[in-house]
Amino acid sequence: MPERDVFLTEDGLKRLEDELDDLKTVRRKEIAEKIKQALSFGDISENSEYDQAKNDQAQLEERIAKLEMMLRNAKIIDEDDITTDVVGIGSKVLVKDLEYDEEMEFIIVGSAEADPYNGKISNESPVGSALLGHMSGDIVEVVVPDGKIEYQILTITR
Repeated sequence: MPERDVFLTEDGLKRLEDELDDLKTVRRKEIAEKIKQALSFGDISENSEYDQAKNDQAQLEERIAKLEMMLRNAKIIDEDDITTDVVGIGSKVLVKDLEYDEEMEFIIVGSAEADPYNGKISNESPVGSALLGHMSGDIVEVVVPDGKIEYQILTITR
């Protein structure tokens, strides 16, 4: 699978680095201890504790590999480079849903930092990708699983 750029803010980069450090220094030791303890129970052919610990180890190593790949391909979003003229990664966008006459605010972030419940949407999501490149006043049509949504961009800030 080809590696692609991972857009991160400084905070996002720090969170991923902290998580990676924790997984490598703390979680690896914890899982190694679980494996050691499970082995002390004897026969591993019917040892559910051992099987679970090995599954946990595989998941941990998969997450470590993913984080390392993300950090290797990280492109840091410099807040000074974020323009308020056009929606881009790092932009805070106030939009109005034209059907329901409701205002919503989105922060466009890279997929690694997406947190829709806190208004952070991925630049790769249907809404995020539709907003990219548009200016205040533009009406943007977003194709979603339920049909189409029209947003009017009210403001773009950092």
